[in-house]
Amino acid sequence: MNTVHPGVRRARAGVVTIPLLFVVGVMSLSAGADRQREATIDRHALVTRHHPVLTRFDPESPLTVGNGEFAFTVDVTGLQTFADAYDQSIPLGTLSQWGWHTSPNPNNWTVESFRFREVDSHGRMVGYADIPGNERTPEINWLRANPHRLHLGRIGFELTRADGSKAAPADLTDVRQTLDLWNGIIVSHFRIDGEAVDVETVCHPTLDAVGVRVLSKGLKTGRVKLTLRFPYGAGQTTTADWSKPEAHRTVRTQPRANEARFTRTLDNDRYYAAARWWPAGVMTEAGPHAYVLAGDPATDTLAVVAAFAPDPIQPSLPTFDDTRRLVQAHWNAFWTSGGAIDLSGSTDPRWRELERRIVLSQYLTAIQCAGSYPPQETGLTFNSWEGKFHLEMHWWHAAQFALWNRLPLLEKSLGYYEAILPKARATAVRQGYTGARWPKMTSPTGNESPSNVGPFLVWQQPHPIFYAELVYRTRPDRATLERYRSVVFETAEFMASFPAWDERSGRFVLGPPLQCAQETYPKDTTFNCTYELSYWRWGLEMAQTWRTRLGIARNARWDAVLRTLARPTLAGGMYLFAESAPDTFTNPKWATDHPSVVAALGMLPGSDIDAAAMERTFTWIWDRWDWPSTWGWDYPMLAMTAARLGKPDKAIDALLMDTPKNVYRLNGHNHQRPGLTIYLPGNGALLYAVAMMAAGWDGAPVGPSPGFPRDGRWTIRWEGLRKAM
Repeated sequence: MNTVHPGVRRARAGVVTIPLLFVVGVMSLSAGADRQREATIDRHALVTRHHPVLTRFDPESPLTVGNGEFAFTVDVTGLQTFADAYDQSIPLGTLSQWGWHTSPNPNNWTVESFRFREVDSHGRMVGYADIPGNERTPEINWLRANPHRLHLGRIGFELTRADGSKAAPADLTDVRQTLDLWNGIIVSHFRIDGEAVDVETVCHPTLDAVGVRVLSKGLKTGRVKLTLRFPYGAGQTTTADWSKPEAHRTVRTQPRANEARFTRTLDNDRYYAAARWWPAGVMTEAGPHAYVLAGDPATDTLAVVAAFAPDPIQPSLPTFDDTRRLVQAHWNAFWTSGGAIDLSGSTDPRWRELERRIVLSQYLTAIQCAGSYPPQETGLTFNSWEGKFHLEMHWWHAAQFALWNRLPLLEKSLGYYEAILPKARATAVRQGYTGARWPKMTSPTGNESPSNVGPFLVWQQPHPIFYAELVYRTRPDRATLERYRSVVFETAEFMASFPAWDERSGRFVLGPPLQCAQETYPKDTTFNCTYELSYWRWGLEMAQTWRTRLGIARNARWDAVLRTLARPTLAGGMYLFAESAPDTFTNPKWATDHPSVVAALGMLPGSDIDAAAMERTFTWIWDRWDWPSTWGWDYPMLAMTAARLGKPDKAIDALLMDTPKNVYRLNGHNHQRPGLTIYLPGNGALLYAVAMMAAGWDGAPVGPSPGFPRDGRWTIRWEGLRKAM
């Protein structure tokens, strides 16, 4: 907690200073001629033209305020008043990085005591936390669901109609809600029986606290009240179980007339909450774990700040006005620092939608994906995959922060790898390897979750080396090398020990067992996936580069693996997705899921990839892929490959492809399917791709914005971005 975001530098208590913007460059492409000019983007105009505005009750597009460590998602009332109506779309959560719950475990189930499936790996039996047939026993269900992120508390309105009945969503009229991105404030207006209610909602930039100010005559009459409810924990999508009041405990104290404090106990977990209100009001208990706050009948204004914390909260909460001022300063600083891309001079009619996605994705990843832990796919909004996060997805969420010149937002989560390093080492040792093997579906504990897929994935393994190199490219000093050397070297050590020597072919191979990033292949027989091989070679070579920078000799064993590691396999002038699938281009079942083969020259620089062969592979995929089976980050991945192949028109087409999982809702969220109605890897991947397309990459063609079309329809102005690898 108490995280200070980039762009906001604290000097003395209560003083916020905004650093000057370093302008990298502004590029314009128009009328077939490239020209560079010294100018700055009107960032206020850029951001404010994409404020989300709701004019009706819309469960598909709730809005969120947050700070990277904490987020609060609301309906059109500005609070979580009608949360039940959102449970089948985007649940309204109050989530934090520290807020986790573990259900009772009377059987003492642990990952260490789990019965691992022994799998043959080139004549050696290796234990994996596999679930044959995806069977879900009570033990497996508990291990997968614990710990899980916890809904800290629901804050809403109690709205009463003139006839005394409880208001329903259909009773709201004259709805207008705006997310003021520039200032970080949700401004809501609606009427109940003709009576106006106006609400401002903010999230404190460094505390896990939400601030609300309400203006309504209903406060005087008692028709508008605030409610606070606490649930039990659940790994399910809604992150909350409201059916077990007896399973948890809430103790309220009231140290002063306008303040309440709460101690929350759920099994062996405990956290704290507090609320302070102005100018006056009365809080009463309304049932188990439920409280109602009625305003002062002498005024039509009520301001509240509610905070949540893992430890007892400090005696005095900030006022709403102080919170609002800090929020505004924070977001003004955010938008005036880091990178920016302005497409408004373009004549291609798609420019506005692409720019909207870029602006909203910056906001969403800053509040959802920039915390102390790698984010789950649904960030701090609701639980996905039992509330766990996936380390292979960390790249797609957060690598973009480095390119957008917001490196501290990436670095906040990199300490996690150091924290779980002992556990990752233990996993490698248990399986007969050296170094550190990073888990896939995990939690703050670093434990692997049983799965018929996750334990066999390896493409998350080189990610920490990639992150470290992103940091070094921004901060190329000895301190950076020392800071990340252990993670880089332990990661590489496992990568050198994992490939198996194949005597018949005289080379090191990856798998079997192996689950490719394209998860359609059978893990027990799959080997030498093109993307994984390319990433393996890149990661080991980069780790050797780090040794050289530190004045350490190259590791001879790593070099031996590099010399004889299998190369991606070509067939018919195209790259097989896996060497074990020689029917890649004749069997339609392989043209599904992630087309991850293209990442070998796109996300990665592709030093071991033939560009002409990848171009043929890309074209085959473009013409034949089953697009409904893909995922949100696949389209930016394709765009990066298209850019490196000199196909900028295809890069734009990929980013804006009209397909079910490339939909971006009014609130900016990337919709996937029922139950996964937001998907933040899509937002983060989009930002990485467009930054790369604008600022270029190592070895990119000379000229501005090399990844955008130069057909006269696109005018690209950018500043503050960094080049990709």
